[in-house]
Amino acid sequence: MTINCNGSLMDLSKPRVMGILNLTPDSFHDGGKYTGIDSIIAHVEEMIFDGADIIDIGGMSSKPGSPIISIEEELERVIAPVKAICKRFPDTILSIDTIHAKVAEEAVAQGVSIVNDISAGTMDKDMIATVAQIRVPYIIMHMQGTPETMQVAPSYQNVVTEVMDYLSERLTQCKDAGIKDIIIDPGFGFGKTNEHNFELLKRLSLFKMLDCPILAGLSRKSMITKTLGIKNAEALNGTTALNTVALMNGANILRVHDVKEAVQVVRLMEGLH
Repeated sequence: MTINCNGSLMDLSKPRVMGILNLTPDSFHDGGKYTGIDSIIAHVEEMIFDGADIIDIGGMSSKPGSPIISIEEELERVIAPVKAICKRFPDTILSIDTIHAKVAEEAVAQGVSIVNDISAGTMDKDMIATVAQIRVPYIIMHMQGTPETMQVAPSYQNVVTEVMDYLSERLTQCKDAGIKDIIIDPGFGFGKTNEHNFELLKRLSLFKMLDCPILAGLSRKSMITKTLGIKNAEALNGTTALNTVALMNGANILRVHDVKEAVQVVRLMEGLH
């Protein structure tokens, strides 16, 4: 199983680690931490040194209650850092975490190789056609509602079936539009209760039926902090535990704040095969 990242084929038969770069003032774990270009470059360098296969760059917080920001504000946050990162680390695979087609298009023009869309093309009618045109891999995620409303009262008859049906329908739209490489993300914490999150993690291997690589974004999320009664700053150990379960249940990509520890999990899991 491979994805084509601007001419570089990434083999996903081995699990990969995606390091998170939040260029936001309000993200739940590290919002406002990386503001100047020097601090951004230093953090990216650290993640690459620690073994990140992909750097995921986001300019809009998607934590519960977050509003949708304008395209202009998002571009202002991400494009200069993207340019700087591409210049400093030209061989590193970058993804852009955005719901906006214009942001995706601009970022890819500057050297980004993957589009990561929490809305799976539902919040910008031009996104799917744009991704098809710019010919990059597309990560589609399930979310019930929007970041602003998703945790008000999440409700499902069967969370696994409903998330899978949604991703299957979005996959069909993407393929019909001509998108070749698609990665699916069940959306842990996006319009789900703790019970929903753990049910999805327990049944994650069922998503292999969709015949796409699976991304798991569990890093320091509320399913860890609420279950253990801790703050997200204390959630690294819990993240490592759940990342291990995700890999055992078929995850191909781990999206994490803490790259070194995630890479260690991948290496230890390789020892079982």
